[in-house]
Amino acid sequence: MEKHRYGFVFAFSIVISLGLISFISCIVAEFKRAKWKDMRLVGKLCYLPGSPAYGFGLAAIICLSIAQIAGNLVICRISYSREKGSIRKAKRPKNTTTLLVLSWVSFGIAAILLGVATSMSRKQPYGKGWSRGECYLVKNGVFIGSGVLVMVNVGAIIRIALMTIKKTKVEQEIEGHAQVG
Repeated sequence: MEKHRYGFVFAFSIVISLGLISFISCIVAEFKRAKWKDMRLVGKLCYLPGSPAYGFGLAAIICLSIAQIAGNLVICRISYSREKGSIRKAKRPKNTTTLLVLSWVSFGIAAILLGVATSMSRKQPYGKGWSRGECYLVKNGVFIGSGVLVMVNVGAIIRIALMTIKKTKVEQEIEGHAQVG
């Protein structure tokens, strides 16, 4: 377990870093999103220039997705680690399951919010708009709300990993005492 510890620390430092990058990108996107004053109307046709929020939103989605996948892969690696050629079945306590569900739900909602808000931040030309030829603006707080969900997601992943590592250490100590005695 000692040689794997550094790998887990490295992996989770990447997960935390990606989560922070995603969170910061969400905050910056909130301030860089298109405003009402940016919209141009010609009769019933509207035009909305692209905003820098598109790039920040895209970065947030990518970083969040990589953090979610990497975090869950490492958690699975910890939970189902091989010892002495056999696979040890991991017990799934309610706390871990609840946090895992919270992680995936917050990831799903954040990804949907970020995807829609990012898509709406692209250029919306006259007569094309975002949907059915109409221009749409991202509402206040959508990117910030996504950022909060990103932090909930990363926090849940890290908490699951810590609980799983602690449980694995306790099991190894019990096995070590049983073999000595």
